Amino acid sequence: MANHKSAEKRNKQNAIRNVRNNHIRSTMRTLVKQVREAAAAGEKDAAAEALKKAIPYIDKTATKGVIHKATASRKISRLAKLVNSIG
Repeated sequence: MANHKSAEKRNKQNAIRNVRNNHIRSTMRTLVKQVREAAAAGEKDAAAEALKKAIPYIDKTATKGVIHKATASRKISRLAKLVNSIG
């Protein structure tokens, strides 16, 4: 339990950021999942469309500090490679 005003404020800020970060991370994972599902089904057009939506959101997630920029880059690279490999 916080004993100082500054600690109480810090706890409130952390709670707000935690909710926001969880929402952003969850949305990113959903978009990544949509790309993977379309790729698994062999639907190249659907996978490409899903990738178009996922890439900017993954970048945005890294910009906000929810994930590291190298992690974002790696995710984008692997998803692009997956979509490009669909026959």
